[in-house]
Amino acid sequence: MDGWATTDVGRVPTSSPNLTVEHVRALLDTVDKGVVLADLEGRVLMVNARGRKCLDEHGKGETTPLNIFADVLNIDPKTISQRIENGEDQLELEGRTSSKAYRVRVRWLPESDWLAIQFENDEEEENSAESAAQLTVQELLQEREITYRNLLAAYLKLQEVNRQKTVFLASAAHELKTPLAVIKGYYDLLLTGSLGRLSEKQKDILEESKESCERLVRLVSMFLNYSALESGKLVLQLRENDLRDCLEETANRWSEAFQRKGVKLETLLDPSIPTFRFDYQKVQQAAANLLDNALKHTPSEGTVTLRARPHFWERRVAKIAPVEERRRFRLPRPNSVEVSVTDSGAGIAPEHHQEIFEDFVRVDRNTSGMGLGLAIAKRLIQAHRGKIWVESEQNRGSTFAFLLPMDQS
Repeated sequence: MDGWATTDVGRVPTSSPNLTVEHVRALLDTVDKGVVLADLEGRVLMVNARGRKCLDEHGKGETTPLNIFADVLNIDPKTISQRIENGEDQLELEGRTSSKAYRVRVRWLPESDWLAIQFENDEEEENSAESAAQLTVQELLQEREITYRNLLAAYLKLQEVNRQKTVFLASAAHELKTPLAVIKGYYDLLLTGSLGRLSEKQKDILEESKESCERLVRLVSMFLNYSALESGKLVLQLRENDLRDCLEETANRWSEAFQRKGVKLETLLDPSIPTFRFDYQKVQQAAANLLDNALKHTPSEGTVTLRARPHFWERRVAKIAPVEERRRFRLPRPNSVEVSVTDSGAGIAPEHHQEIFEDFVRVDRNTSGMGLGLAIAKRLIQAHRGKIWVESEQNRGSTFAFLLPMDQS
């Protein structure tokens, strides 16, 4: 065999006693890239498994004998020989099949006077990039998990801090409630003249002081109610009550405050409203919060109207009445009561209609209060399985309304 061993695509010299074709082939197959061994003229001597795949893609897998430069890379073998003779022992070449591009590294092995030709195709780079991308995604998922756990821990810590703050402020408000009630009682006693006659200026000073005291009492009471709602201690005392009496009593309590500001308070309560089960104090508080809000935003000589009337709430219908019955009565039977407070103030922009019912939100920073009145009213009405909303436009006043279902159980 003249010192050459035949392979799939060429011959390899076997003059070395310690080097066999099987050894060389086994070593080449361990390489994860396509490798071709050729002589200086480009004739293929041996190919590893990946190299055969590259040759197959070039359509040269069955060609024997095969010149790697002339038949595959379309390069003149003499050019390669000249470059190696000029001292270039490593070359980088580019080739392309009909579907893929290849970068080819050519290395001269002086010991055997062979050329080791290595193919690096785009598919291998894509696989490498895909593996790197998978690793990156895994790292991102791990980082997201760590971030989520940290955020959850921070959220739980903030919740606990907020709970402790609420408990502390509720305790402070509770401690203020009793002395404020005593102060208000003394104001009433002084203003009746039981402790001596007062001049007009003294009366004015006492009236103003009493008004400030009452405002502080309302703030303390509001915060105590908010604390009870936050802690989940709200319990409704549902009893058969007259809503007209409830709202009339509320309006009478606020009449003096409206008179002092010069705002007219109108009360329109439909006499056909039946008695039904609701929490007298809680509904009264919700209505009072709406009146307080209307008074704050209504200028002097303005008007606030408290209205209550029967209402048919379609969502509360258990079954649809027959057609004959609907025709006979024309309107469905009321199943709820609509209570509304309308003012002639500056109105509220549409973008604020939802957020004004959130905790500590005040659209108008020039008004007093903590921004809890509407939030508390919303929770109290929702506890009755009702709903609350606002209808308002800027410079056209506002109407805050809520529905109370009459089928409380």
